[in-house]
Amino acid sequence: MATMIIQGERTKAASGKTYEVSNPATGEVVDEVPAGGPADVDKAAQAAHKAFATWSKLPANQRREILHKAAQHMLEKVEEIATILTKEQGKTLLESRLEARRFGENIAWFADLADKIHGQHVKLPDTTTYGLVVRKPIGVCGAIVPWNFPLTLAANKVAPAIAAGNTVVLKPASTTPLSTLACIEALIEGGLPEGVINVVLGPATGEAIVEHPLIRKIALTGSTPTGKRVMAKAAEQLKKITLELGGSDPCIVLDDADLEGAARAIGVGRFFNCGQQCLSTKRLYVQEGVYDELMEKLIARASKLKPGNGLDKDTRMGPMHTETQRAEVEAQIKDAVDRGAKVTYGGGRPKGAEYDKGWFIEPTILENVPDGARMWTEEVFGPALPVRKIRDLDEGLRLANDTQYGLGSSIWTGNMKSAYRAVQELEAGYTWVNALVIAHDELPFGGTKQSGFGKEHGVEAFLQYTEEKSVVYGGIG
Repeated sequence: MATMIIQGERTKAASGKTYEVSNPATGEVVDEVPAGGPADVDKAAQAAHKAFATWSKLPANQRREILHKAAQHMLEKVEEIATILTKEQGKTLLESRLEARRFGENIAWFADLADKIHGQHVKLPDTTTYGLVVRKPIGVCGAIVPWNFPLTLAANKVAPAIAAGNTVVLKPASTTPLSTLACIEALIEGGLPEGVINVVLGPATGEAIVEHPLIRKIALTGSTPTGKRVMAKAAEQLKKITLELGGSDPCIVLDDADLEGAARAIGVGRFFNCGQQCLSTKRLYVQEGVYDELMEKLIARASKLKPGNGLDKDTRMGPMHTETQRAEVEAQIKDAVDRGAKVTYGGGRPKGAEYDKGWFIEPTILENVPDGARMWTEEVFGPALPVRKIRDLDEGLRLANDTQYGLGSSIWTGNMKSAYRAVQELEAGYTWVNALVIAHDELPFGGTKQSGFGKEHGVEAFLQYTEEKSVVYGGIG
């Protein structure tokens, strides 16, 4: 049985309760894990608070070296961790390898910032004094992570936090805790001090993290309703907060676009990880002159995505993560069809005995989806893509911005004026121009509108795990 990780102890839940983690492709039990609660969060927060006293005072260059060695050790275990991730989450081994490697790379990237915290020297009106602005770590931080990219989204929070000198209480999603435990275990084996990252498990631990008085910052990736609840609860203690929430990212393709490049990017952007992505092409608007040609290319790409068990080498798309999630996407597809939409590819479940026990679904493309359909107004968290024909960029931008969300967006065009206008007018925290929808460590990532606030990735994320303090020195004149 797996255990939680709290200041050097591999511990069961204080209540003694457990639950099972299952493989979404087969229904088989992968492992049994502790069902933690408030008592376990308190123990983890106390451990993190104790570790903060020494971790935050380490010379920054020593923190950098420790993190690099820990990350390198973790990267040596990518294959082992990827297999665990595929078993518990469902994604293909290729996708799991990429994600496991990204975890270690993210730790290493932020490690290089550990000794790059810069302050300010400020001249004051009184010439016998001068001012400084210094940055200090916040303290204990809480990280609450979903199931779709459990390693990537954990690293987005943990890496900048510990590089800046903070300690962490980490809660992975209840259905995908095992690969996260393996990553943190590998970091500790590689030299990360015990207590710097503590891992608690179980549905009841999330709210307890938000409420615990020793935890001073909360970083959450989740749905918009969940984000609002967390924000309200965190406000009671005026905690700092970063929210990366839902998205319904639009993609605009104009007549002068590179259609082969666009088709590839849209295919990856919609169907990678069985469409279960925050940043993902979820609404497609195509100019009339290239609509038919692009649709042919998209259908050809979708037809090559063989669903199956992520452990099988021939599989190109794993199952949906849960039965509930599949039912939600199927209901959104049905709503569109009932309103008059046409399914041009997929639309159902793959046939065959190998699919009977898993949450499989076909990659699906729809056209003529009418206004008001759920696929336009809600986030579609699965491999289904609504496509709409547009007259021009004006119409594309109007439709793209007609959403409560503002996470990502993209445009494909050979005209730099069109690209520039899209960059200026698309209401989103990220815009890709003629590029794959990939978030880069070097660029700040975060949403606007109902997609949250705060940044992950980039120097901006690192600085958000610090606090500024003003200092006045006197008696110098």
